[in-house]
Amino acid sequence: GVVKAVLVTVFLAVNALILVLMERKVAGRMQRRPGPLRTGPRGLLQTFADAIKLLTKEDIVPSGADVAVFVLAPMVFFAAATALWIVIPFGPQTIVQDLNIGLIYISAVTGLSVLAILMAGWSSNNKWSLLGAMRSAAQLVSYEIPLVLSLVAIGMMAGSLRLGDIVAAQQGGFTNWFIFPQILGFIVFFTAGLAEINRAPFDLPEAESELVAGYNTEYSGMRWAIFFLAEYANLVAFSALAATFFFGGPTGPFLPPFVWFLIKTYFFIFVAMWIRWTLPRIRVDHLMNLGWYVLIPLALINLGWTGLYVVLRG
Repeated sequence: GVVKAVLVTVFLAVNALILVLMERKVAGRMQRRPGPLRTGPRGLLQTFADAIKLLTKEDIVPSGADVAVFVLAPMVFFAAATALWIVIPFGPQTIVQDLNIGLIYISAVTGLSVLAILMAGWSSNNKWSLLGAMRSAAQLVSYEIPLVLSLVAIGMMAGSLRLGDIVAAQQGGFTNWFIFPQILGFIVFFTAGLAEINRAPFDLPEAESELVAGYNTEYSGMRWAIFFLAEYANLVAFSALAATFFFGGPTGPFLPPFVWFLIKTYFFIFVAMWIRWTLPRIRVDHLMNLGWYVLIPLALINLGWTGLYVVLRG
């Protein structure tokens, strides 16, 4: 168990380094420019240069801050991002812990991130940080409900809350993937998931044009880097869950399961990056309306359809 946990942490760290460069390259392509080119061959060492810069930066704690909570917040945020990976299957037998209540565990852990953000916003003694944290709390409340309802539908389809059973239920070819009967559930899950991990166009808690840098305005050096690393860990986890719930996870022909897992996960990572650099940030009232008036009704319709589908399927 300990070895698996260490391997997952290393996997997340390596992926975060890759994704920072990938995001900048994708952004460059979207904006018809080359992206990083100077550091290393074709800019491949840019991420390492940024990491060294952050390691050597001064770590400042603002006056008036609640020091203990301020220091603890990035650790809690990273722990929440890492904890999701305990139940995500990399292959048929490759999983840290296949919990009987895997879907409930995921629903619980996703709520921990907003706790860390509230800790960071309140402890910083900064109004912009606090406003960003309050926005994050409101956003989580609005989008946690449709996200959980889409997970309930997945549990009904598989007849189990274990992620291993959910993957097993989709074996036997792509026609068994849940994306086909659960296309509405996938739309709800993907939209709510982007809002849960504060990705554009739902990145209101850290809107630079309104809130300086949001909840992590007062953070610098390695503490800021931990927030940054955890955000990318959340992106990888969200993409892996989308692949697991709707596209068969690590199942596929010819290639090893782990390779299929990476291909599907990175496809959704690219889609999330594509959305970020294509769509403008949504307005606060539109964000709330989308969650309560659109996604929740769609999630309830999908839940009713799933019940009917399961009964008719026998």
